Amino acid sequence: MNSKWANISVALLVVGLSGCASMNADECATSDWTAVGYEDGSRGYTTERFGSHRKACAKHGITADFQAYQRGRDQGLVEFCQPGRGFNFGANGGHYNGVCAADMEPEFLEAYRAGHKLYSLRANVSSANSQIYAREAELEAAENRITAAELALISEQTTTDERIALLVELKDLSERTGQLESEIKQLIADRARYEQDLQYYEQTVAAYGY
Repeated sequence: MNSKWANISVALLVVGLSGCASMNADECATSDWTAVGYEDGSRGYTTERFGSHRKACAKHGITADFQAYQRGRDQGLVEFCQPGRGFNFGANGGHYNGVCAADMEPEFLEAYRAGHKLYSLRANVSSANSQIYAREAELEAAENRITAAELALISEQTTTDERIALLVELKDLSERTGQLESEIKQLIADRARYEQDLQYYEQTVAAYGY
């Protein structure tokens, strides 16, 4: 095992490609299928991508050249299956579809997994932030509603039935604000831990040129 990626794997213990594959009539008629294959290979697409091209071009009466496509794709995969590309691919949340050759896949996978770990750690921080912001917004709305309900409660225009309903609402709002404050506190603690894990891991991979 490459020592560089072995060390990053130790650090892990401490802390898809998608899209439209259709082609229009002009693209099908003028495409260099070797170049198309190279582009798809360099992005880590499986041969299912060619199937999408073939179906799209068949609608225009044009036959896709699989042999030329495959030659280009094989060349593109050599570029895609480099460890550096694997790390970046994983760090961007890409889904690896097992396209690399047996002699290139081990180092690619180690790098890809290291990058994907970075993606996951960043996602943890992002998710915690989103949840904090959402709960803070809900808390602010609840507090504003409490203020409005309290004012309505003492208004001379409020009926007895309305006061009863307001008291019930205030009780529910008070319970919910307490829950939100507790959840926000826990999420802030979680975020601090996620940020610490991320910082440590970023320092680890940076030490190896990433």
